[in-house]
Amino acid sequence: MNKKPFYKLMLLAAGTTLLVLGGCKKFLDQKPITDLSTDVVFSDVNSAYKALAGVYSRLVGDAGYGIRVSLYYTVDNDEMQGPTGASDNDRRDIARYAATSGNAQITNPFNQMFQGIEYANICIANIPKMDMYTNGSDQQKKQLQRMYGEALALRAQFYFEAIRNWGDLPSHFSPASELANANPFPSRTDRDSLYMRLIADLKTAADLVPWRNDLGTIGDQADERLTKGSIKALRARLALYRGGYALRSDGTMKRNADYLTYYQIARDECNDIISSGQHSLNPSYKSLWRDQVCGHAIADPQGELMFQASGFGGVGAEDTKLGYYNGPTVNSLGNKSINILPSYFYLFDSTDLRRDVTCAVYNVAADGSTKIGQAITAICDGKYRRDWITNPSYAPTNAIQYFGLKWQIMRYADVLLMFAEAENELNGPTTAAYNAINQVRRRGYGKAIGTADATVDLPSGLSKTTFFAAVVRERSLELGGEGVRKFDLIRWNLLNTALNEARANMNRMATLTAMVDPSYMAGYPAYSKSTTLPISMYYTTVTKSDDNNIGGIWVNSFYKTAPTSTPAGTTKVTWLSSAIAAAGTSSPVGRFATNFVTGKSELLPIPQPARDANANLTQNPGY
Repeated sequence: MNKKPFYKLMLLAAGTTLLVLGGCKKFLDQKPITDLSTDVVFSDVNSAYKALAGVYSRLVGDAGYGIRVSLYYTVDNDEMQGPTGASDNDRRDIARYAATSGNAQITNPFNQMFQGIEYANICIANIPKMDMYTNGSDQQKKQLQRMYGEALALRAQFYFEAIRNWGDLPSHFSPASELANANPFPSRTDRDSLYMRLIADLKTAADLVPWRNDLGTIGDQADERLTKGSIKALRARLALYRGGYALRSDGTMKRNADYLTYYQIARDECNDIISSGQHSLNPSYKSLWRDQVCGHAIADPQGELMFQASGFGGVGAEDTKLGYYNGPTVNSLGNKSINILPSYFYLFDSTDLRRDVTCAVYNVAADGSTKIGQAITAICDGKYRRDWITNPSYAPTNAIQYFGLKWQIMRYADVLLMFAEAENELNGPTTAAYNAINQVRRRGYGKAIGTADATVDLPSGLSKTTFFAAVVRERSLELGGEGVRKFDLIRWNLLNTALNEARANMNRMATLTAMVDPSYMAGYPAYSKSTTLPISMYYTTVTKSDDNNIGGIWVNSFYKTAPTSTPAGTTKVTWLSSAIAAAGTSSPVGRFATNFVTGKSELLPIPQPARDANANLTQNPGY
C-alpha cells in the first residue's frame, strides 16, 4: 500500500487519545492533522480508505515497528541480545531488563500504540454509519465491510502488542471523545478480558474481509492490506497468548484453567488457513528474505508474508531503520546493535540453510561487496541486511538510515508452527501436526516442501512432551530475529529457564567445555556439543560457490577442529575463546539479560508520563 498521501488526510487529534490513556503531555498541545469532520472523511469509499491508511501508518516509524517495538523490546532472549556498552537508561537497559518507568524509549511507543487504537476506533465507529455501507452498490458495501474488518484487526494488533509488553491496560473500545465524558481516568482492565474482546472482534473481522485471491471480486487490488488469512492468523496468535502464561498483577506467572479452549481456537483458525490453499511457503528461505523482503518486492506469489508493517519516506515518523540498527555493516555504516548468541548459532544443524540467513557472520568492506569474517562474539542478525537491499540499492558510502524495509508481523511458516503446537496440545502429535512442522523443516533444509524426507523430518513416535520440545526449537530456528522468541518463552513460562541455560552454555563455550542440551526444548546437533569446535576460523575474500556468498567465505568447518596453521590466502578470526564470557558489557555473557528478575521482567514498566496523566494507572509488579 502506498500510504504517503493518506497520512496527510488523517483527521485524528492525538491529544484527546493520550489524555484519556495517559500519554506524553507534549502531545496535548498538538492540533488535529486536518480540520475535516468525520462526516466529510467518511462520506465515500476513497475518503474512508485514506482514514484507514492512517491506522496502518501507526504500525511503523521510530516509535513503532520501525525500530523500538521490533528491535529494542524483543531482546534479550535465547537467540539474540542487544547492544554493547554501559547502562544508558535507554535501549541497552531495555535489552538487559533494567528499564525504569522514566526510560526515554518506552513512552513514545506506548503512546503510539494507543494512538493506533484511537485511529482504529474512529474508523470502527464511523464506517458502519456511512450511507454507502448500507445503501451503496454491492462493490461499495463489500469494500467498506473490508475496511471495517481491517480496522477491527488493526486495533487488535495494537492492543496485542501493548498487552504483551505492559500487561493489563485500560479498556478503550470507543473514540476518545466518547470515553473522555464517561470515564476520563480509566483504570486497568485484566488482559484476559481484553483478549476475549479482541478475539471476538477478529472473528467478526475475518467474516468481513476476503481471502487474498478473492480481492478482485470486490474491486480491490492485491497489496499489503490485511486479508482473511492474515486476520485468522492474528486471531490464532492472540488465542495462544490468551491460553498461555502471563505475569499477573500479584507478581506470579499464571495461565487460566480454560486454556485449551483458546488452543482450540488457534488450531481451528490455522487449519482454516492451511485448508484454504491461499497461502504457502516460498520454496527458498534465503530468497524469501533476500529477494522478497530486502528486495522490496511487490509481488508475493506464495502469500507467505501475511502481515507486514510497511515503512516509507525516509523519516522517523513513517519509515523503518531495519538493516541500519541491526544486521551487518557496510563500509562501517550501521549500528550492529543486535547480536546472535554463540549458543544459538550452534543450535542450527550444519546443513540447515536458515543458519546463514538468520546469522550474518560477516561485515562488508568499503567496496560494498568484500566480506569480512567476524568472531562469534560479533555476529549480527541477518534477515534485514543492508548488503541485500535492492530496488533501490544503496552505495556503500551512502549514510542513509531509513531503507523502507517491512517488518514481518506474520508469516505463513508461523501459521504451520502454531497449528503444530495447538494440535499437539489438544490431540498429541498427530499426522497433521507432523505434516505442518515438517513442511517448515523441509524448506529450511532446501528439500521439497510437500515430500516426506526422512533425513530432515521429525522422527515418528514422539510423545506429546517431546513433540512440544521440538516445536519450541523449530520456532526458534525458523522465526529467529523476528520479534517472536521472547514472547513465546513468556507465554510458555520458559523465559527464566531459557536465559539461565543459554548463559550457562555460553560460559561452557568460553572455557572450551562441551555444551549440554537445554531442558526446555529439543537439543543441539550432536557435533555442536563437542570440545573440538574450532577456536579459530579462516575466511577468504575469494567468492566460493554460494550464490550470494553468505556462508562461502569460510574455508574451515564451524563444527570441526580448526587447522593448526593459517591456510594460504585466508585471514584468521578468533572464534571460541574466553572473550565470550569476559567481564564487562562488551562480551555476550557480560551483558546478557543481566537484570532479569522473574515475576517482574516479563513486562515493561508503565511509562511515568502516562501515570502522571492518569493516577488510576497502577504500576507493574516490581517497578
